[in-house]
Amino acid sequence: MKWPDELIFIPNSLMEQKTTSARMDGRLCVITGATSGVGYQAANRLAEGGANLVLVCRNANKSAKVKSELESKHQTKVSVIIADFSHLSEVRKAAAAILEEFPKIDVLINNAGIHNTRRNLTVEGHETVFHVNHLASYLFTRLLLPRIQASAPARIIQINSQGHRFGGLDLNDLNWDKRNYHGLKGYGASKVAQLLTVWELADKLKGSGVTINAMHPGAVRTNIGMNNNLLYQWYQRFLLWPLLKDPKISGEAIYYLAAAPEMAEVSGRFFNLTIDEKPAVHALDRDLGKRVWEISEKLTSLYQ
Repeated sequence: MKWPDELIFIPNSLMEQKTTSARMDGRLCVITGATSGVGYQAANRLAEGGANLVLVCRNANKSAKVKSELESKHQTKVSVIIADFSHLSEVRKAAAAILEEFPKIDVLINNAGIHNTRRNLTVEGHETVFHVNHLASYLFTRLLLPRIQASAPARIIQINSQGHRFGGLDLNDLNWDKRNYHGLKGYGASKVAQLLTVWELADKLKGSGVTINAMHPGAVRTNIGMNNNLLYQWYQRFLLWPLLKDPKISGEAIYYLAAAPEMAEVSGRFFNLTIDEKPAVHALDRDLGKRVWEISEKLTSLYQ
């Protein structure tokens, strides 16, 4: 049976995933959102592979526990930077702290994310999901990029989602002032914007020794969305989670993308875990991507 492009993610999710035995000894990996779920599993697998870690997280207590656990378990070095990515000022402080302390960045994994069922705005006036999932990771990547390029060969991995297939991106209404907010569409919009800038950055990085790819971490149990109301939390915990897989598969897939020698020159691709996959057609619009890049530059004040 030949599946249509729109549904190819279904058979891809059932395929045997790729793994690697390659080591990451001595390499520095920066991971955002690493205290639970996908980010925690990625950090654990990278530490197991010998990598040194910089965890960028919101919660100081949880971060300290993860740091202690990983250092004790894997005898590797783990540093923690506390930052709330719903504030671009904190994104800038986190990037500045990393640039001051670490002369080399081998891998950047943008994993921090949020899903809201209701519209709200950040203090900087951006719709929160678009801000955290796209603008913050965009700004963080751009600020660290000179150091990453100087560290080449290096890799950037954007933790995206099949949620990009929900669409929702409207450059004339990024804050949903004109439309009724829909949680899935708002989440989709943020992931479409992220994908579109991945293609742009991949082009700009050609020949630099730095690759950038996006990946869907699988249908796994995570805490994303648990910031919403009690009914949604109940639905997620008791109806959704039993149907989902252990996020360990996500950690293994991220490790493959970060460490596998055969991935050294692969860039500008979308992976369903480790399976190279075609995204939704609206996430492949390069003209739209150039506009998203320009808007993202302005909204993050990278240029006026």
